[in-house]
Amino acid sequence: MAIFVSSPLSACIALLAGWVLLGACGLLRPRSIRFAGRALFTVGALIGAALGALSAWSLWTGVTEQIVLPFGLPDLPFHLRLDTLASGFLLLLGTTSAGISLYSAGYFRQGEGAAPGLLCLQYHLFLASMGFVLIADDAYSFMVAWESMAISSYFLVTTQHRLEEIRRAGFLYLLIAHVGAISILLAFGVMQGGSWQFTFEAMRSAHLSPAWAAIAFLLALAGFGAKAGLVPLHIWLPEAHPAAPSPVSALMSGVMLKTAVYGIIRVTFDLLGAPVWWWGLVPLAAGLATAFYGAVFAAVQTDMKRLLAYSSIENMGLVFTGLGLAIVFFGTGMHLAAALALAATLYHSLNHAFMKSLLFLGTGSVLHATGERNLGRLGGLIHRMPWVAWLSLVGALAIAGLPPLNGFVSEWLLLQSFLFADQIPHAFVSMLIPMGAALVALAAALAGYVMVKFFGVIFLGQPRESALSRAHDCGRLERLGLTWLALGCVALGLAPVQVLAALNRVTATLTGASLAHQTAHWWLLAPVPTREVSYGPLVFLTASALVVALTVTIVRLVYHRRVRHGPAWDCGFGRLTARMQDTAEGFGQPIRNLFQSFFRIERELPTPFDRAPRYRIAITDRIWRSLYEPLGGIVQRLADAAAVLQQGRIAAYLLYSFVTLVVLLALALVL
Repeated sequence: MAIFVSSPLSACIALLAGWVLLGACGLLRPRSIRFAGRALFTVGALIGAALGALSAWSLWTGVTEQIVLPFGLPDLPFHLRLDTLASGFLLLLGTTSAGISLYSAGYFRQGEGAAPGLLCLQYHLFLASMGFVLIADDAYSFMVAWESMAISSYFLVTTQHRLEEIRRAGFLYLLIAHVGAISILLAFGVMQGGSWQFTFEAMRSAHLSPAWAAIAFLLALAGFGAKAGLVPLHIWLPEAHPAAPSPVSALMSGVMLKTAVYGIIRVTFDLLGAPVWWWGLVPLAAGLATAFYGAVFAAVQTDMKRLLAYSSIENMGLVFTGLGLAIVFFGTGMHLAAALALAATLYHSLNHAFMKSLLFLGTGSVLHATGERNLGRLGGLIHRMPWVAWLSLVGALAIAGLPPLNGFVSEWLLLQSFLFADQIPHAFVSMLIPMGAALVALAAALAGYVMVKFFGVIFLGQPRESALSRAHDCGRLERLGLTWLALGCVALGLAPVQVLAALNRVTATLTGASLAHQTAHWWLLAPVPTREVSYGPLVFLTASALVVALTVTIVRLVYHRRVRHGPAWDCGFGRLTARMQDTAEGFGQPIRNLFQSFFRIERELPTPFDRAPRYRIAITDRIWRSLYEPLGGIVQRLADAAAVLQQGRIAAYLLYSFVTLVVLLALALVL
């Protein structure tokens, strides 16, 4: 305990190094699923829990500590720093990864892609690199950790690398990741302000002109937005998540996307220091468009992992909407409103980590038990997989924004933040921003629609395939991991005042305004006291339980003896079958028809003369066809033109070098 008290940053570095060492130990017995896949992943879960406890303690005490490690290049050592912002995201990393790692210890099987030991190495390097991203205090160590995170996650995505579609998805993910990394690197270069100091402390003290500060912010937004999946940089996310193993998808969606949120908050409120109000309009507009786009596309998906991937896009849109609001409020001097919007952003990041990780792990258990990802071939699994079904229901209700679970709290706080829009001293902006609340409400409603489809088609009704009768529930370690995340959803929903009291340590540091009024009563959350708006989750839970108990009691005592049981009238049909149930395509048809301009739809319709009628519909992203395919064609033509220079003749290469030298000398003489 002494190391936690005397040097929490040293303890944090030791825990992250423990993940690296744990991954290296997997190479000692790379083919042993019992050693590498069971024992080491369980130890990794314990390290995650310890990191969560350490970061919670450092967040509550407001620790700020710096250290310089003698690693790196000459005159470029690694500068590391632990402050409230880093502690908040380390808490997210540690607590979420504990549940995912515990689940992974029971999930991975022999013969699934890479060897267990190699998978253990890649997995724990991924965890450690995300941790080092959060505590990096200079551009060099940040980019090293950022690239390590991208490379390790790329190998995890391509675990089943023998499949061409998975290799294609991995390449797309790596391409977008490096485009984003270049943008982040350019942002750091601008923030240096012409000096040769790469530390974040030097960037904080740099005096940038308004134009250069805006350029740095926009570059950072593009770079971190690519990692977060903002439209139109979202194209990698629906491809990478279905390709990756389910625990990896949970880590990427639940944790890795939040490193992008951390990065843009660090740049905007810490390194640049005083954001201008109009900067916030960019992430606000991008966030609203992303939230709506992701919700609409999630509603029409038939692959359960692609559905969750688009749901992640929708939730990251909500996060960046809150961030944009916080920047607008802060830039106009409304620091209390900025603190509230930033708290909603941080809260939803933490909530999404638990909710989406739980759902991705649930799909992993379904995939293992049935071998199916297609919603059209599932159904009725609540009878075969009750643990997975009921725990997944917690995640589905939470991400649908239903009280008293955690998803409702952060979305409610975000909507409350919009109530301050009328105080913005720019009439046109204060008139437009409330319209964003309508889009947020619409996206939240569509998210509830999507979760009804997700849970209902997979777990309710009758099995659509005979093979589903052989499905089995998840194992003990998988149940523990799912239960950990489900309990996190419940705890974050029932204790919002306590969570906001911890997040207040972050928002007060970044915005200079305290949300202490929100924690005046331990049971009642009142984000806008002047508007007399409040929410008591325990009161809501108690009232709901009493209503249900009273209803059940009345039905049993009053009406139970009057009920006659008899066969259900089936309208003249025979026995009901799974073919009579609503399909995933049918469930999404209203949304598809209403927003068909968003999609590129290809249909194969049967005719009356077909001996084997077949109906097929394929929905693709218009942005891919209209933006990325033409861009790819341009790049390919440029590459073909450059390939002409590669003739394999030394005389031609010497001629190119000679011509280049002559041109450079001529330019030197002219200038």
